[in-house]
Amino acid sequence: MLSGFTVKSQYTVIGIDGGGSKTRGRLVYGDQQVQRVIGSTRVGVVGFTEACERVVQLIADLTQDAGIERSEIDAVVVGVAGIWLEEERQRFAHLLKVIAKDSGFNLQDMIATSDAEIALRGAFGIEPGIMIIAGTGTITLGKNAKGELVRSGGWGIEIDDEGSGAWIGKKGLSACVKAIDGRGVKTSLLDSLADRYPQINLKYPRSIVSAFMDKVFEYHHLTPMVLDEAEKGDKVCLTIVKDAADRLYENIVAVANVIPGDPKTVSFLGGLLENNTMVSKELMSRIKKGGNFTVIDPKGTALDGAIELSYELASGSEDI
Repeated sequence: MLSGFTVKSQYTVIGIDGGGSKTRGRLVYGDQQVQRVIGSTRVGVVGFTEACERVVQLIADLTQDAGIERSEIDAVVVGVAGIWLEEERQRFAHLLKVIAKDSGFNLQDMIATSDAEIALRGAFGIEPGIMIIAGTGTITLGKNAKGELVRSGGWGIEIDDEGSGAWIGKKGLSACVKAIDGRGVKTSLLDSLADRYPQINLKYPRSIVSAFMDKVFEYHHLTPMVLDEAEKGDKVCLTIVKDAADRLYENIVAVANVIPGDPKTVSFLGGLLENNTMVSKELMSRIKKGGNFTVIDPKGTALDGAIELSYELASGSEDI
């Protein structure tokens, strides 16, 4: 729970953080809580119906774990990757309520929103700031003193997501095939890829395509390998990492340009930035050179943000 946040013990609330690879749920009742983790609920991956069904099942599992009746839930806040537009939120919320009702839940007080928004709330509470999330995907979200939101990125790997884990992996895979063709510089990543996946035989380079099409690996699976080879000094991978930091920094600047006040407060979220990776080090270097930003640790997680919002919803107050 976020530091300084007053727990309303008379409410039973659920917060859900539906990320691209994992979905985390927390039910808080009184001074107790239960948590569960399931697979992805990203609508772009599993679709609206499957995402809603998984969320409802998660809610059911949480209530069972807590040993409470389904009617005892006062409010639910669901943050899901892949819903941002108002019509997307409304569609998700409507479908979720319908499926939930069939399972014995009356989710009257429920909000469906982007996972980035609950992460921003978790990171800064009600204070202004800029949050950059970089994991499999990436998005930068800022909030000014009026609570107005500004975003950059988050378009998905098919269109953009520059600097994300998937983008790094895609760049690495492209570098491998270019090296094979002689269009690019040799990289140790190619041997690392073949060592990791026995389905790839470098005597038959097109086996890379077959393995990718068969989903033996996805773009983001290459990201740790790119980072490892960069740490070992591979010039191709090092260039990819530095390029990723440049792209992430561009998103921070784009959001900062819309938010008044100087300096700006920035927080990092996501596995690519939270684990002291080479990407996070390179990004921090650019931020320090920029001179207009102060990097702070997030106050809490996206799940903390969802819980905080769910208490507000349950209490009917904008500020509890």
